[in-house]
Amino acid sequence: MNRPLDPGTPEAFRRPRQLDVLIPTRNRPAELAVTLSGLAAQEGVPDFGVVVSDQSDGEPAYAHPAAATMVRALRHRGHPVLLTRRLPRRGLAEHRAYLLDRSTARYVLCLDDDVWLEPGTLSRLVTAIRELGCGFVGNAVHGLSYADDVRPETHGHYEEWSGRPVPERIRPDTPQWQRASIHPAANLLHVTEKLRLPAGAWRAYKVSWIGGCVLYDRAKLVDAGGFEFWRRLHERHQGEDVAAQLAVLERHGGAGVLPSGAYHLESPTTVTERDVEAWEVVLVDQPSDTPQPA
Repeated sequence: MNRPLDPGTPEAFRRPRQLDVLIPTRNRPAELAVTLSGLAAQEGVPDFGVVVSDQSDGEPAYAHPAAATMVRALRHRGHPVLLTRRLPRRGLAEHRAYLLDRSTARYVLCLDDDVWLEPGTLSRLVTAIRELGCGFVGNAVHGLSYADDVRPETHGHYEEWSGRPVPERIRPDTPQWQRASIHPAANLLHVTEKLRLPAGAWRAYKVSWIGGCVLYDRAKLVDAGGFEFWRRLHERHQGEDVAAQLAVLERHGGAGVLPSGAYHLESPTTVTERDVEAWEVVLVDQPSDTPQPA
């Protein structure tokens, strides 16, 4: 019999740390268990905590025995875990804003509840953001069912940073917006294979946005507004991660990191009401002549 799981308290969790992983979830107990298992296997980043915020229709996903076991495994390895419920639902952006407010860590990883991280991924991302000094770095997720679906026409959008990333003002009508085309399916996996990087090496490349696994410098994310734009959105939206990253890119720059250790579980989405693109609303509210940061 699986004993009741202690959710933890916000007061005990909210302590200075190097890194917190923020996971929003809804109706995905199996996927959440896999996501947590990836975190439990990470090495090289001893000082990280995990916040799970659940919006399931029934009992929280973390109450499932498999997910609960992974929570206990993380705690056994010295990683504090806070389990919360955020109801009623007010949309994806509000949920991410709530999660961000649970943490005071130096860095925060926004990790979707259907992403498995291979060992070494957290360490590589933390190393990258420290060396690059930008607002965020991320690992685009691989869909391994597409491993044999090679799309060379997308590979030309891969462009490495030759130095530290600089702020960029990226909009849908610019060529830079097309960078995102290397992220669907297994495109980035194929780009990585062509580079033949030596063991332990990584590269930073230019992005417009990244979905699923993004590590922010928390202070820079907050400086760019965080996810507070949720107050201007209808709750049935998507693209809140895009809106936040565009703002961080404009102020502090950002980069993708290759190789990616993030793998998409390819489960059906639980976000079925997508009436509004959050980034469209946020961009409309901004002046069109906002100067490019120096």
